[in-house]
Amino acid sequence: MANRAFRSLLFIAFLSAPATAAQPEERSAMPALEAEFATSFARFESLPPVPEPAGHVVDLDTFDPPVEVEPAARAIGAGVASYYGRRFHGRRTANGERFDMHAMTAAHRTLPFGSLVEVTNPRNGKSVTVRINDRGPFHGNRVIDVSRAAATELGLIQRGHGSVELALVK
Repeated sequence: MANRAFRSLLFIAFLSAPATAAQPEERSAMPALEAEFATSFARFESLPPVPEPAGHVVDLDTFDPPVEVEPAARAIGAGVASYYGRRFHGRRTANGERFDMHAMTAAHRTLPFGSLVEVTNPRNGKSVTVRINDRGPFHGNRVIDVSRAAATELGLIQRGHGSVELALVK
């Protein structure tokens, strides 16, 4: 109970103390801080400018960042290719469209439908880009069946098959 009375007495004394007692000291300290700041600021203004290094400056208005060129195609293997044509012309392919032997299409066992594959004949250096729209080949150790138009471009018509290199085009 005495402790409570003592706290009340301290609170009343705090409220009744003049509020302006600390203000004159604060006011007198402000001009001193302002003068010190002005002196410090003048010291920074008087420093010599930092020279720019010659030859190492980049003008951002005329700077073009380097362009990273991705490879046109990613090699996915090599093997024997064959072609299919007249006998299958007009039939439905595995993705549901009709086979056109005059289009640049191909059949592959695992690549997703719509994938673009660059097929290159290493014997003559000729290459074509075909779109996968069918499954196959299911004969021997062949890796791809191309349409008759693609086989003509690659030079595979006479033999009916040939070695090719495959690259997935992005």
